Amino acid sequence: MPDTPAFLAQRLMTEGEKALAFFSNLKPEHWHIPIYSEGEIWTVRSVLAHFVTAERGFLELFADIRSGGMGASEDFDIDHYNAHQQQKTSTLSPADLLAQFRAVRAEMTALVASFTEDDLAKQGRHPFLGLTTLAEMVKMVYRHNQIHLRDLRQLLVEP
Repeated sequence: MPDTPAFLAQRLMTEGEKALAFFSNLKPEHWHIPIYSEGEIWTVRSVLAHFVTAERGFLELFADIRSGGMGASEDFDIDHYNAHQQQKTSTLSPADLLAQFRAVRAEMTALVASFTEDDLAKQGRHPFLGLTTLAEMVKMVYRHNQIHLRDLRQLLVEP
């Protein structure tokens, strides 16, 4: 698979559409089903909120690295960040979260499409991957969604 901006942007768009289709087809009773129970309990709705907030954070991170920044600090606490973001989005409805995910994924796709191959080779610190290239970070965005969607599908009957 080529790590070109066009290929990665297309992959982001395709995987985003799959995630939107999955969440759009859920029944109202699915949204409150617990999915993760380590620490705070995360429901199906929490996972969609996580998609939105993580992607917003990655937009900032990628712009920082593209402009020569280092990315996430070495002491970045991903669990604290995620818990704080869950609190900030706790009043949003599933419909609001779907709209926000659609918008943030479109923004991410446009950003990645604007990258050059030199941009993709730039290195910075990712909160989970550590020091790596922007290309690997972009791939992690859609892989991250795939991992969570797999977990959701295992616990739910596919809508």
